[in-house]
Amino acid sequence: MPFTNAVTYDETTTEVLSDHYAQIIAGVNEDPHREGLLKTPVRAAKAMQFLTQGYELDAENILRSAMFAEDYSEMVIVKNIELYSLCEHHLLPFFGKAHVAYIPDGYIVGLSKIPRVIEVFSRRLQVQERLTDQVLQAIHTTLNPLGVAVVIEAQHMCMMMRGVQKQSSVTTTSAFTGAFKAERTRNEFLKLITSDLG
Repeated sequence: MPFTNAVTYDETTTEVLSDHYAQIIAGVNEDPHREGLLKTPVRAAKAMQFLTQGYELDAENILRSAMFAEDYSEMVIVKNIELYSLCEHHLLPFFGKAHVAYIPDGYIVGLSKIPRVIEVFSRRLQVQERLTDQVLQAIHTTLNPLGVAVVIEAQHMCMMMRGVQKQSSVTTTSAFTGAFKAERTRNEFLKLITSDLG
């Protein structure tokens, strides 16, 4: 199932989720039968299916679908990839940007597949730390490159809307394999993702 706004929703799942959302609305002392909320349970059920469609996709298959033999062995970076996910602790969104690099060892991958891998894992109930590692492992396992680097910077609504209510806080996570374990290579990557080459 490709990422699209035209998702085909499973009727049984939609019905089950809708019933639960109606109970939640009633549980917060609202009237699920008032005009403004009549269609909310179904809308929420469909939204949840859309936001968790990553469970239906395989990141490694996506990468394998666009692998090409190539002698190129310098760093490949795709940066500022927008991501949106749901915190598994509060079911509230977190959102930000991912920066991904790899150093090929015989194979490159179509550049559009890197953001697709981000989508596969971000469209699930997540924690940012696991998301970072899952992206790294999928690329590492499939391409078997000389190294992979992933940095994610995100803002979490569970911190901004509730709890400590710190609206400007940004969480950064990183993961590195292979050549990126070397300080020089890692620093080159970090410099490139923070620079404006335009």
